[in-house]
Amino acid sequence: MRKLRLRKLQSTEELASESSAAAMDKILEAVVMSSYPASVKQGLVRRVLEAARQPLDREQCLALLALGARLYVDGADELPRRVGCQLLHVAGRHHPEVFAEFFSARRVLRLLQGGAGPPSPRALACVQLGLQLLPEGPAAEEVFALLRREVLRTVCERPGPAACAQVARLLARHPHCLPEGPHRLLFCQQLVRSLGRFRCPAEGEEGAVEFLEQAQQVSGLLAQLWRAQPAAILPCLKELFAVISGTEEEPPSCALASVVQHLPLELMDGVVRNLSNDDSVTDSQMLTAVSRMIDWVSWPLGKNIDKWIIALLKGLAAVKKFSILIEVSLAKIEKVFSKLLYPIVRGAALSILKYMLLTFQHSHEAFHLLLPHIPPMVTSLLKEDSNSGTSCLEQLAELVHCMVFRFPGFPDLYEPVMEAIKDLHVPNEDRIKQLLGQDAWTSQKSELAGFYPRLMAKSDTGKIGLINLGNTCYVNSILQALFMASDFRHCVLRLTENNSQPLMTKLQWLFAFLEHSQRPAISPENFLSASWTPWFSPGAQQDCSEYLKYLLDRLHEEEKTGTRICQKLKQSSSLSPPEEPPGPSSTSVEKMFGGKIVTRICCLRCLNVSSREEAFTDLSLAFPPPERCHRHRPGSVVLPAEGVGAPESPPPSPAQVQGRAGPQRQRKHCVTGAVPPTVLDLGGLGSQGPGEQSQEEKVEKEEEAEKEKGTKEEVQKEEEEGRTREKEEEEEEKEVGEEKKVEKGENDSASPGPGTHRAAPSGEGSRSVLDLVNYFLSPERLKEENRYYCESCASLQEAEKVVELSQGPRYLILTLLRFSFDLRTMRRRKILEDVAVPLLLRLPLAGGRAQAYDLCSVVVHSGVSSESGHYYCYAREGGARPAPSLGTADRPEPEHQWYLFNDTRVSFSSFESVSNVTSFFPKDTAYVLFYRQRPGEGPEAEPGSPRVRTEPALHKDLMEAISRDNILFLQEQEKEARSRAAYISALPGSPCWGRGFDEDKDEDEGSPGGCSPAGGSGGDFHRLVF
Repeated sequence: MRKLRLRKLQSTEELASESSAAAMDKILEAVVMSSYPASVKQGLVRRVLEAARQPLDREQCLALLALGARLYVDGADELPRRVGCQLLHVAGRHHPEVFAEFFSARRVLRLLQGGAGPPSPRALACVQLGLQLLPEGPAAEEVFALLRREVLRTVCERPGPAACAQVARLLARHPHCLPEGPHRLLFCQQLVRSLGRFRCPAEGEEGAVEFLEQAQQVSGLLAQLWRAQPAAILPCLKELFAVISGTEEEPPSCALASVVQHLPLELMDGVVRNLSNDDSVTDSQMLTAVSRMIDWVSWPLGKNIDKWIIALLKGLAAVKKFSILIEVSLAKIEKVFSKLLYPIVRGAALSILKYMLLTFQHSHEAFHLLLPHIPPMVTSLLKEDSNSGTSCLEQLAELVHCMVFRFPGFPDLYEPVMEAIKDLHVPNEDRIKQLLGQDAWTSQKSELAGFYPRLMAKSDTGKIGLINLGNTCYVNSILQALFMASDFRHCVLRLTENNSQPLMTKLQWLFAFLEHSQRPAISPENFLSASWTPWFSPGAQQDCSEYLKYLLDRLHEEEKTGTRICQKLKQSSSLSPPEEPPGPSSTSVEKMFGGKIVTRICCLRCLNVSSREEAFTDLSLAFPPPERCHRHRPGSVVLPAEGVGAPESPPPSPAQVQGRAGPQRQRKHCVTGAVPPTVLDLGGLGSQGPGEQSQEEKVEKEEEAEKEKGTKEEVQKEEEEGRTREKEEEEEEKEVGEEKKVEKGENDSASPGPGTHRAAPSGEGSRSVLDLVNYFLSPERLKEENRYYCESCASLQEAEKVVELSQGPRYLILTLLRFSFDLRTMRRRKILEDVAVPLLLRLPLAGGRAQAYDLCSVVVHSGVSSESGHYYCYAREGGARPAPSLGTADRPEPEHQWYLFNDTRVSFSSFESVSNVTSFFPKDTAYVLFYRQRPGEGPEAEPGSPRVRTEPALHKDLMEAISRDNILFLQEQEKEARSRAAYISALPGSPCWGRGFDEDKDEDEGSPGGCSPAGGSGGDFHRLVF
């Protein structure tokens, strides 16, 4: 048999070599299709190809070309396809005229339309090979013209990945075959459509890699076309959106992600803006499109996909389409999180995950979906032990801490997660607040917000304003000051559900919404109604200090009453005999704001001393007469930021105390008398520097001289009173004239206006809190009609009254008594003198002790009367901070962030603005000051009860109410944005929206106390009412 086969093979070779005119194509086809070994076939093919290089007649050459094309396109395996390719190469190079005749437009059309549907990849490859061998000439131009039509038809028939990639390779090698004119744009759009139909044909790594390469080749062709014709980019993007927003059951291929990497990033803002504001795009389409784009995170070669997805999410937030954002976040956040396992897509997945979590702040739902997945993800990343995994772990831990900080109150759910990340870095609170504040949906600037207040974004500060309900700025400023007193806020938020304190409960809800709401401002209407001061007239401006006193007294009495009721109910329900009732415990108001003061009165005849201790919640500081403004007691309490020394033991001094325990008492100097205080002094306002204090020796001599002169000075004052009466009346007329000028707001050079800084005087007329506290603690002589009834003498006697502070409160409230009643004019007037407010205050206590206090809030009154004007508040976090180290207790703390609360508007500020507000705006003066006791110096700072700054967990009902309201607010904003956008689109002409609106105007450019929209009176918000 072997000899027979060799004999047949020899005869075949002889036949092949002798048949130059014979049917060479049939011989070659028979060899290729035979069952001979591959080595034998290759030898026979080589001989035939050598014969084909020789001159051949036209018919034989055409027959060989036809066989080559047939083998190349229809070959069952690699050998016939390779033989066909070799045959076409030989014929094309050695017989170009016949090849041009064979590879005609008709032949190309037959190859491309040989079967049903789009052409096969082999047919397209054959056409590409033919184009390489086709000589230039009319025949070639005819083929090119045909291909310009056929490639468009091919992509319109939705070829598979292999065929589409072959088209891309063909056109990349032969760009003159690209469609021209309007057909080129259509071709680009159809390429996008074809990419959307791609499906990975094989499983396994090899098939996936081939599929990726094919998609990259098609998208690369698109990028080449866009570079040549940039105008085609936007129509292609519209086509892309139409594909991914379609309602077909089968979702489009993730291969579309390969298109995004070629889009210029400079087009991102414009594309997203146009898309998010397009009225023709329905919510359903947008939701579908965004969801499918997020699925593209799994595309391993996608560059900038995360940037486009985040930009689109931000665009939706800017136009308030929150329902889409909520639904897509809840549906896709777990899938995005799962992609952190794969290093090749980890960076994009982490970026999108961070944005989705940090923006979804109205509810804990999205974060809680991830809780079961976080511990196993942390374990996997730890096992990976790579730089990418370590970086991902650090960022993931930071995210978790942010979310736990944002949504406290779920210890059971958070325990496994916190255990998993316990060894990773813990960000500080400032970093957490920065992350939470920068990306919240309600912090996104709306394009409509400038002229439509309902769409105002939440302040960049992360703080929430309070709506002015009609001259209720006095309430808003006090509530914001109390809210920023962190210890008091935490105490209120820890209140349990079932309590007998209705007013404190309403305050708890108000504070909880100020802390966790997504609204830019909320309404305190319900709380104001519950805490309304009975003698206040609705709609009229009131004294914020008076409201604060009434509010604290109400809260104190309510808690005491509630505690007694609870004790009685407990005793009545108990079967055991009644126990001894426990002693009264301190209320929250007493713990936070309560101090004690001792008043001693010494009879000057028998020297008998009577004393009484009272509780207080604030100290009312009257203004001393002008001649005392520069005389300071050594070691007194208020020291500027520079050079604070330890105070000496102050002598007993009289005081005026406003507290819960006693009736309101006001100093006689607050009523215009023998020596009236400076009223409406617009020319002498300024801050007192540290160098203006008198020396200790000088003050001691002055005190001795005072004791010797005693009654003589009082007599001289009474004699001078009559002589100076006329002069005072003349000065009063001048002052009234200046008051009118201030009320008119004239900008002439004689009266300083807003923005005009006046140098602080260095003379004796400047005031400081130091002067007011010294005056508060100075002795008071009781004589004449104010004589004291001495029980020992059993008669009215002259006496000296002094006070001293026996216990300082945790929060010290100081009220500067600026509103005086003039008996001559029978009007309440305002003392407009500037008072320097230091950051650090040392309060002297009985026994030579002293306590350090840090400034945390300043309530400012803007205006010239207590019955008019405006209140606003400067504040910073007034919570416990690390105890000062040795040697630094007398230095002010490093400055923490200050905020300006002006009704609905909240902005960043600084202590410099607090200090200079009266210098720039003479009608704006500090009125109520909140100081926070430094930790480690008060009786409440036991080692076993450290005070933490983290916000306390809220009870379930309150958290659910906040989440519901946040969702409601997002829906309201979305509805308003749609209504306004529809209104704008219906206008005949599009004006330059936003012109004339300075959204980010610096507070120092105008008075912070203005009631204009820039000043914080607010617009027509969708109100959450308390």
